[in-house]
Amino acid sequence: MSAGAGEPRILNPGDVIGVLGGGQLGRMLAQAAARLGLDVHVFTPEADAPASSVAANTTMAPYEDLDAVRAFAAGCDVVTYEFENVPVETALAAGEAAPLRPGAKALEVSQDRLVEKRFLNAVGAGTVAFCAVDGPQDMTDDAFALLADGAILKTRRFGYDGKGQARLAPGDDAAEAFNAIGEQPAILEAVAAFTRELSIIAARSLEGEIAIYPLTENTHADGILRESFAPAEARDETIAEARRIAEAILGALDYVGVLAVELFELEDGALVVNEFAPRVHNTGHWTIDACACSQFEQHVRAIAGWPLGAPDAHSAARMINLIGQDAARWSAILGEPGAALHLYGKREARAGRKMGHVNRLSPLKR
Repeated sequence: MSAGAGEPRILNPGDVIGVLGGGQLGRMLAQAAARLGLDVHVFTPEADAPASSVAANTTMAPYEDLDAVRAFAAGCDVVTYEFENVPVETALAAGEAAPLRPGAKALEVSQDRLVEKRFLNAVGAGTVAFCAVDGPQDMTDDAFALLADGAILKTRRFGYDGKGQARLAPGDDAAEAFNAIGEQPAILEAVAAFTRELSIIAARSLEGEIAIYPLTENTHADGILRESFAPAEARDETIAEARRIAEAILGALDYVGVLAVELFELEDGALVVNEFAPRVHNTGHWTIDACACSQFEQHVRAIAGWPLGAPDAHSAARMINLIGQDAARWSAILGEPGAALHLYGKREARAGRKMGHVNRLSPLKR
């Protein structure tokens, strides 16, 4: 079925997109693909994964089972991934049997916070000050200098939604902080004196065409995204800088698909990058209802080798994540004018678990 990993394969309706990962992002990718006449085959180690109930096919196997990965990819016309912690070896194995879009380089960079920060600086994107700290013995003068206003110790790999992090202030016990993050290789980052959190969702096609969605303003609590507002009110210079950063990352990675760039706006108006995610992203969920072409359809179009859709918003949107028992309000939300409810089909509403989201639309400000 596959044309081979090295060929610029353009998909046709009826072809198969393989998705590494079976979470809610894979679910929404499968829904978008189906609308365009494409089938999705999900590879996931989890039983009853959210994406499986809407995908055409599912392979359930560990990511470490590379033979199963290759067999899965051999039945697909292109393979993508729905979260950035897919093992690089898994992605490379899939890429042996089918085109992998985006490529494994985006995973390699984004999975290691130290590598990511260095990459961002190299492409001209500003970040907070940082240094590598692999243990309490590495708390050198450079590290202590970051502690003047407090700093955050983060695992270099596999942290998300606030996990794998510990705050440090002058006088704190570094050994205790390392214990809190599991004594893993880490990066110490200065705390950004930001006034708000922003993000930008951008896409790049197989031919290098770029489409960028309006800037989004976000609020977090306990390390989890709670709300997004789009389009964000911002100066033209701020919007232009966010777009420049996104374009620089896309180009440097020779990226195909959708990615998100999380930004801090500082007190002086400057932007620094917190991180980028090589995938569709929670801060782009508003695009499902406020844009003619959602981030999920855009990703499908890009990896299929199709023309990108217009990223313009036809409405303003407020996206609210439904965390844990928040989703129990589904009936009331359905009764709200202008509210679009999206539930992820998860059976158990645990504390801190993303169960769905709601987009509340309003007219654009002119």
